[in-house]
Amino acid sequence: MITRLFRKNLQNYAPFLVLLLFILGLWEMLARIGVLPPFILPGPLSIGTALVENSKILFGLHLPATLQEVLLGYALSVTCGTLLGLGMHAWRPLEKALYPFIIISQTIPLIALSPVFIMWFGYTLWSKVAVVFLTAFFPVVVGAYDGLQQKNHAYEDLLRTMGASTRQILLKTRIPLALPSYFSGLKLSMVYCVIGATIGEWLGGSKGLGYFSRRMAGNLQSKEMFAAVVLLSAMGVGLFLIIAMIEKIIFKKRGFHK
Repeated sequence: MITRLFRKNLQNYAPFLVLLLFILGLWEMLARIGVLPPFILPGPLSIGTALVENSKILFGLHLPATLQEVLLGYALSVTCGTLLGLGMHAWRPLEKALYPFIIISQTIPLIALSPVFIMWFGYTLWSKVAVVFLTAFFPVVVGAYDGLQQKNHAYEDLLRTMGASTRQILLKTRIPLALPSYFSGLKLSMVYCVIGATIGEWLGGSKGLGYFSRRMAGNLQSKEMFAAVVLLSAMGVGLFLIIAMIEKIIFKKRGFHK
């Protein structure tokens, strides 16, 4: 089964892999012939070498720190975002009161708010988690709320004729119909969590991949900086794929096709 799944994904993403290999090969060639100065954009092999040379500190200290911030911020975002989405759907006045504030929260630059969080929480884990939460909860709220607005009047009318309560209609029709939109919000939120953690570490941190990349950039160590960026990207892709896999499993059990 695993082999079949691997072959299927390989066939589906073959164009991406071919293009990726072409870009990496061209990039490495341009770096070797000197078109791309190494202090501006080192070649992929140089970045890979830097990743191996700094693997102990990257995988032992900075990656776990960033991952902790991402997971805590994501857990808070999913919990608060889901509850807000459900609350705004269930009670219209709450939606009228809070939705404008939720939108306004996304218009404030994080760079302006990060010093405020540092002032409140200090140079601790929670100042970074606060940045992650502010970055990532919006897609969950919108995904949950907009998904619950989806209706299937035929199913709902049928359930009402059978004496179903509002709660039963919510559980049997609204929530299943909301799942595609909700999982889209969850996947976007996970990507935003990585961005938020990096911003938080850039502006006030003593460990983490964002902090490491900022320190390397300040020292003009471009290979090490790009190694941290590659690790950040790989972590974001991996976490995104985990949410996508959970989505596929749930959809398959419920008979959804996506």
